[in-house]
Amino acid sequence: MKAARILLAAGASGSGKTLITCGLLQALMNRGLKTASFKCGPDYIDPMFHSRVIGTKSRNLDTFFTDSETTKYLFCENAADCDISVMEGVMGFYDGVAGTTTKASAYDLASVTDTPVILIVNSRGMSVSLAAYVKGFMEYRKDSHIQGVIFNQMSPMLYPRMKELLEKELNIKVLGYVPQMDDCVIESRHLGLVLPDEIPELKENLHRLAEVLEKTLDIDAILQLAESARELSAKEPRIDFCLKHPLRIGVADDEAFCFFYEDNFRLLRKMGAELVHFSPIRDKKLPVGLDGLLLYGGYPELNGKELEKNTSMREEIQKALSDGMPCMAECGGFMYLHEEMEAMDKKFYHMAGVLPGRAYRTPRLNRFGYVTLIQNHSVLGCETLGEIPAHEFHYFDSENCGKAFHAAKPESMRNWECIHGTETMLAGFPHLYYYGNPKVAEAFLKECMKYHSRRGE
Repeated sequence: MKAARILLAAGASGSGKTLITCGLLQALMNRGLKTASFKCGPDYIDPMFHSRVIGTKSRNLDTFFTDSETTKYLFCENAADCDISVMEGVMGFYDGVAGTTTKASAYDLASVTDTPVILIVNSRGMSVSLAAYVKGFMEYRKDSHIQGVIFNQMSPMLYPRMKELLEKELNIKVLGYVPQMDDCVIESRHLGLVLPDEIPELKENLHRLAEVLEKTLDIDAILQLAESARELSAKEPRIDFCLKHPLRIGVADDEAFCFFYEDNFRLLRKMGAELVHFSPIRDKKLPVGLDGLLLYGGYPELNGKELEKNTSMREEIQKALSDGMPCMAECGGFMYLHEEMEAMDKKFYHMAGVLPGRAYRTPRLNRFGYVTLIQNHSVLGCETLGEIPAHEFHYFDSENCGKAFHAAKPESMRNWECIHGTETMLAGFPHLYYYGNPKVAEAFLKECMKYHSRRGE
């Protein structure tokens, strides 16, 4: 397919790529273009921000989770009905797995999807040195895909001279600059939380930013660069399993549980599942006729009091899982299954009581980053699911993390045991991306099918 696309990258985190990505997305939307955004890596916050605040279709692309063909397929599927796709890189352009490889870096994603890259350079305190800086990134890998540059935090006075210098010496297109904008800051909070009542102010800031970028970026040239991307083709990954009859799978979905990979939902629906969303905070009962339960991550620690107060929901979930309803829970959802959970107010609250022990707050990130999971015993009716790529990111820990899987960090000696795994449950801190190993979703739905039959429906 022919898909107009660019990837915005930077030399390091903190260079302004998130702010500029958001401003550019808003400017493209203001022009009436149907725009898709993609985040490189296992990030829930930016896609949620892009979709809820800006209104773009937003997805993740991660070359640690999926092979090249599957990554290209997911891009093509999600970009098919859009005028332009904007990918946002992660960390520094070449920074990948374990901090020693380019695997799963923004460079890796650009290479797999054959996407033109625009390098965002925080130019504060630099002038002629910008040429050396950009040249280094262009030449570190011969196939860098870097075809354009945007200067961040640059004065309007300096910009024309720097544009002339780089275009003359490096034969690269300089696509504009962004002045220092102290009044258009997207603040980083606990895990990047955006509250609903903040959205109007954020939208106002983004529209102001987009107006500035219309003046300081050459958006027409950016569109031309995106249009120059070569055609991309991909084969759909083979999915051998499909339910004979639809099953109703409950998905916890509210401000406490909101970390979703939309492509996880895509795969479950392809396999025949009907997803039924509900709120463990506000709904008093589970939806009727559920055959399985999904509890993803989010912010239960910010909603401890509200989750405890909903006694009937906690009791319903405890009874359903005790009766054998299959469940997959990760991170925040896993914490909710404990007897008690410490919230951000440093108080412990009663949770669903499915798993013994407490989830508690720690002062720093725990077991952060990519892992590969290998099961230690039969789980969800399977003796071997094969290697499962996963990711952890949490400031909390548990007295009872489980031992059903062995987690190993890539390119590292570090490893640990994790996850509660039974014939009907998979619950632990790791986040899963189902296209990374579709057997997990298949095994879960097969157990849901057995539960459906036991209920006699």
